[in-house]
Amino acid sequence: MSTKLCYLLLPVLGLLLICGCGDKKPLDVDITKPIAPKSIITEPFKYHKLIEVSPGQYYDIFSWGRGAKGAGSYLILHSDSSGAKYTSTSGDLEGNIIDVYNSDLDADGNPEILIQIKTKDTINYTNIYAYEFTYGKPQRIIFPQLNKSQSKGYRGNDNFYIKDGQLFREFPIFNGNGSMAKPSGQKRLLQYAIRNNNFSVKQLSKDSTSTISKAPVDKPVINTKHIEKKHITETKHKKKHKKHIHQNKVYGTIIINK
Repeated sequence: MSTKLCYLLLPVLGLLLICGCGDKKPLDVDITKPIAPKSIITEPFKYHKLIEVSPGQYYDIFSWGRGAKGAGSYLILHSDSSGAKYTSTSGDLEGNIIDVYNSDLDADGNPEILIQIKTKDTINYTNIYAYEFTYGKPQRIIFPQLNKSQSKGYRGNDNFYIKDGQLFREFPIFNGNGSMAKPSGQKRLLQYAIRNNNFSVKQLSKDSTSTISKAPVDKPVINTKHIEKKHITETKHKKKHKKHIHQNKVYGTIIINK
């Protein structure tokens, strides 16, 4: 093949290559990081949450019970990887775990694991299973139920949260009883603390359900009978006066009839 013929074929070969590349779609290259698969809870476990209190200090909280609905058991696995110590804590569960919180409400440096439970109890729809771990050893702290004044108008829908190292509980207040109860638009806010391994509770919001409504202002009583009698007397006097005075327009004089 002559050199001249090669130069003539080069443009044709270039055109063929361009056409061939246009028929092919560009390869999709995924440059994103691989997404880790979600943790799958299988029987007999129902719930799991991992809490890292400090480096090397892990707490795995589980609820479990094969075939259980709204009941079963809870399990707290404490892993102290730095000290190579592993302990477990368990108990009966009445309800379903909603969330788990890490706190130090008494500020003693020992972590507290608070397990929020949703129950079907119409007096206390929510409960807290609390444990304080001192040197890895758990101690149960009983969470107090609502007293009579705190439970007035209570119908659940609790919102627990930790702010500035304090545990708060907020829920709406209802008016009425049973299925006829309706939201009042007010909320009750409680604050919990731990002293000497015991919970204390303080109400922060003003309890609108126990507030005595203001008595209506007494208006002055008006004696309508006296006003009506006075009006009738004045009307009769005017009519009598008109009979005695007569203006004579013709003579421009006033004739007083006797």
